[in-house]
Amino acid sequence: MTEAREDFFDDMTTDDDSSFDAMSVDHVELYVSSLAASTDWLVDQYGFTVTADNAGEAARIGARSTVLDQGRIRIVLTEGLDETHPASVYVARHGDGVGNIALGVSDVAAAFAAAVRRGARPVAEPQGRDGAVSATIVGFGDVHHTFVRRRDENAEEPGGLSGLSPVAGRTPAVDPRLTAVDHFAGCLEAGTLDATVDHYVRVLGFSMIFAEDIVVGTQAMISKVVQSASGAVTLTLIEPDTTREPGQIDSFLKNHGGAGVQHVAFNTDDVIRSVGLMKEAGVGFLDTPDTYYQLLARRVAVRRHSVDELREHDVLMDEDHDGQLFQIFTRSVHPRRTLFMEVIERSGARTFGSNNIKALYEAVELQRAASGTLT
Repeated sequence: MTEAREDFFDDMTTDDDSSFDAMSVDHVELYVSSLAASTDWLVDQYGFTVTADNAGEAARIGARSTVLDQGRIRIVLTEGLDETHPASVYVARHGDGVGNIALGVSDVAAAFAAAVRRGARPVAEPQGRDGAVSATIVGFGDVHHTFVRRRDENAEEPGGLSGLSPVAGRTPAVDPRLTAVDHFAGCLEAGTLDATVDHYVRVLGFSMIFAEDIVVGTQAMISKVVQSASGAVTLTLIEPDTTREPGQIDSFLKNHGGAGVQHVAFNTDDVIRSVGLMKEAGVGFLDTPDTYYQLLARRVAVRRHSVDELREHDVLMDEDHDGQLFQIFTRSVHPRRTLFMEVIERSGARTFGSNNIKALYEAVELQRAASGTLT
């Protein structure tokens, strides 16, 4: 352990499985090619506020990092200065993307020991610095998980992770009121989904809460959702169905250069308000054909927003036994057209809008038929 205060570890066990019980998303680290451009993107268009950076220690660490906050969302942007730094290696291989999903736990040493004992590949052993303890393991693809525990869970400072110190950041021009990370969607190579699900269940105590084969025309994908015992960390894991024609998952894997995070979903309490403000700020969202809303009015009774409001903002709607959800996906601004974002409002619903994939496909086919482009 380096720079650790021994008393910070005195009350920690060495292999306590209960350390996973209160797991949360502590922060999301994006490895980026331009820290300035990525910061402007998230501040100006998504409404994040800069709260910390590592300017004083960037040279020693070999990377520049900036912390951005909004609601319960914390994003760390890291640009490698040294070609051997993990951020530099990641960007060279994949372009900008999610390199680390950091997990808040009650006991870092116990979580790390339990995970490694169960088969996790260790990256960095527990170490303490400035009121925080962290340790890192491999997740899937080149995505890592850093376990984090802060001495003061309510402190606003970043807890000394990677030499970060609080700074006064500029106030964003837009406030879409994004509240938390709803889930991460990861694309996996064909034939690896079951092993990856088993890894999260066995190593981190997750449960598989949802599974579905999604068929869209001549394409298909297989999806399984795993969630932490706390319910606060959710991964939607997807692999292509190789018995069908190649589709969007195959394209991601080719362009990304292997498995990785396809999108990050942010919660909001009012998707119409959030999307409207984000559009004004320059965020591009996927268009939805009008036929989708004609069919929507026939298949469900929309309770939270009107169909006209959803149509105006291209927002999709789905429902399950627990309620309804409203979602929309951004257009990817990634040079490789891989990473994008989702904005999602849950009105009781616990699933992930898989019916929208089928409904959108049907709507597009009807639109094509109406325009005479089908033979």
